Amino acid sequence: MRHLLPFLLLPTLCGVPALATEAAPLRSPEGGWPHHGVFGAYDKAALQRGFLVHKQVCSVCHSLNLVAYRNLAALGYSEDEIKILAAQKTVTGGPDDDGNMFQRPARPSDSFVPPFPNDNAARAANNGALPPDLSLMTKARPGGEDYVYSLLTGYDAAPPHDLKLYPGMSYNPWFPGGQVAMPPPLASDDLVAYGDGTKATREQMARDVTQFLAWAAEPHLEDRHRIGIRVMLYLLLMCGVLYIAKRRLWRRVH
Repeated sequence: MRHLLPFLLLPTLCGVPALATEAAPLRSPEGGWPHHGVFGAYDKAALQRGFLVHKQVCSVCHSLNLVAYRNLAALGYSEDEIKILAAQKTVTGGPDDDGNMFQRPARPSDSFVPPFPNDNAARAANNGALPPDLSLMTKARPGGEDYVYSLLTGYDAAPPHDLKLYPGMSYNPWFPGGQVAMPPPLASDDLVAYGDGTKATREQMARDVTQFLAWAAEPHLEDRHRIGIRVMLYLLLMCGVLYIAKRRLWRRVH
């Protein structure tokens, strides 16, 4: 995210002592998350909108190293669209026949190209802090999606009158200690233009990008749900069969 430090980086890592203040209770968007629950499934339209938010806002500072461009097919993108998206980035290829490395457009098989060539460059651009990779971000903290959503939408809260903000810090009650080094990433509405006509409010963008990050961390969630349901149905059926067999085998004894 543009000109911001990693939103999960503890203040102590930024050279600022953490406060003892407890984080506020987590919140979730109205209606909850569609992929939660036994029958939960991802909202493909929300995932595409979330990818747009990540592409235009988050990816300026944060990497997504565990996701390849070809994985976007699960979001509904065509092969040609994925090739175009990948080709917008450049990666180091090679070696060629002479043993030299070279630059080439990214391919669908490549992982998302990070915004910085190395960690030192990332730290230099972010006041010494290393922006975390977002591939598993919804799994990295208690609360998961609720934590990310609460943090992204929590910058409007007024700090307590007795809280002294350190230089370069922003107040966010959903961050442990109340002070976070990341400025508001979704500072205003309409930072992106949704192609489906959805109004890009700050809350909507936060909800969409959180769902995209949840998919990035667990792309096979829907498969797990389907397999789990089938296994439970199979076990219930087997319980019935075994019960009937037991009754027939032992009916003379009883």
